[in-house]
Amino acid sequence: MTTRTEGEGDAALIEGFADLVSVFERGAKPKACWRIGTEHEKFVFRLADRRAPGYDEPGGIRDLLLAFTGYGWQPVEETGKVIALKGADGAISLEPAGQLELSGAPLQTIHETCAEVGRHLRQCLEVGEELGLGFLGLGFHPTATRAELPLMPKGRYAIMRSHMPRVGRLGLDMMLRTCTTQVNLDYASEADMVRKFRVGLALQPVATALFANSPFTEGRPNGYKSFRAHVWTDTDPARTGMLPFVFDAGFGFERYAEYALDVPMYFVYRDGRYIDAAGQSFRDFLAGRLPALPGERPTLGDWKDHLSTAFPEVRMKSFLEMRGADGGPQSRICALPAFWVGLLYDEAALDAAWDLVKGWSMEAREALRHAAARHGLSAPVPGGGTMQALALQVLEIAEAGLRARARLSASGENEAGFLAPMWEMARSGSTLADRHLEAYAGDWGGDITPIFEAARF
Repeated sequence: MTTRTEGEGDAALIEGFADLVSVFERGAKPKACWRIGTEHEKFVFRLADRRAPGYDEPGGIRDLLLAFTGYGWQPVEETGKVIALKGADGAISLEPAGQLELSGAPLQTIHETCAEVGRHLRQCLEVGEELGLGFLGLGFHPTATRAELPLMPKGRYAIMRSHMPRVGRLGLDMMLRTCTTQVNLDYASEADMVRKFRVGLALQPVATALFANSPFTEGRPNGYKSFRAHVWTDTDPARTGMLPFVFDAGFGFERYAEYALDVPMYFVYRDGRYIDAAGQSFRDFLAGRLPALPGERPTLGDWKDHLSTAFPEVRMKSFLEMRGADGGPQSRICALPAFWVGLLYDEAALDAAWDLVKGWSMEAREALRHAAARHGLSAPVPGGGTMQALALQVLEIAEAGLRARARLSASGENEAGFLAPMWEMARSGSTLADRHLEAYAGDWGGDITPIFEAARF
C-alpha cells in the first residue's frame, strides 16, 4: 500500500471538478517518456521459529528498516517511528503486518527493473543474515492466523483495520496475510489510457492465473491457486473489482474521477496524523461538510491520498497500476513487468490484445476473475477452452510486443527473455501454486514447514 509523500502543488485547495481530473490529465506523457515502475512485497519471518517479527522487538521490523540505511536509504518517520525508506531505487515501505515492499523507481527497460530487483533482494539477504530474518515469496501467508501476525505503527492502517470488518469478510486477511507484485505504466493520452485500462482489466485474470502462488492457509491447502486473488473478492465492494463502467462508451478521465468520488473515504492527513473519516464522502469534503473536518475543504494532496484508497484490479492515479498478481520469486518479479509492457507499450500488441477480449461480456470477465483465483491455468474462459490456452495466446502477443520494442541489454538480450518462466508454466499448465501443492502432497508429506525454504528468497 501507499506510503504518503508530499508532491508539488499538493497543498493547493481544490477549486472544482477540473482540478480532480487534472491529476489524470497531467499523467499523459509522450511515448519516449513512458516508464516502468515495479512494486513487490514479501513476508518477513524469523529463521529460528518462522514467526513474523514485531515492529519494536530486537531484530524486528524497525531494526530491519534501520539496517537498510547502511545502503544509503533515508528513513521516513511517522509520529517518531520509522515506517519507510527513500532512495535511488524508489521506496521501501511496510504493509500492515510487516510485509516488506519495494516500490521501485520509474525505469526505462525491464533490464533496469530486474537489476533493481536484484539489488534490493541482495540487500534483503544481507541484512536478513545479520538479524536472523528470512523473506518469503508467496501471495498469502502459508501458516499464520490473523491473531499471530503483528501490527505496524502506521496511522492509516489502524483506521483501515477498524473499518474493514464492516464492509467485507476478508479485508483483514488482505491487509495482514497477502503479498503482491504490481506494475505501474504510463499512457500517452486519455484515449490511450482507455485502451490500456480495458485490456488491463480484461486480462488481469490471466496474470492472476500465471502468477498464482497462494494455495495454503494456516498450514493446509485452501482450495484456491491464488487465495490472495479470492480475498479481494470479499474485501470491500465499494473500492475493489473489475469496474464495469471502464468498458462503457464515453469512459475517460472524468468518469474515473466520478467513480473515485463515490469510493468511501478512509482518512484525512493533517499535521502529521491521520484523522478517521472512514465511510464518509469526498463529495461532502468538497462542499466543506465532512464530519471529520467540518468547514474544511480538500487539497490536491487529499485527493491523491483518496485515490490511493481505491483498490480495483487496475487502478489509475497519474499512471495505471496492474494489480492482479501474487507475490513470488525474483524471476516472476521480473516477468510481470515484461508481461504487461509487452502487451501495453507496443501499438500492434495492444491492438491484438484488445481483439482477443473485446467481445467478452462483463459477466464473462467477472466469471474469469473468480475462476482464475480458484483454478489457475485450468480455469474455463469465455467462448470455450482453458486459461492455459488463453495464456499461451497472450504470451505470444506480449513477446511480439517486447521484440518490437527492441530494448536490448548491454549484452544484446531482448526484454522478451524475461517471459521465459511464464512460457514454461503456460506450456506445462503448472503454476507455482500447483508445484507447491504437489510437493505438499508428495515429498513434504502433508507438512507445510518446507515451504519456508522452498519459497524463501
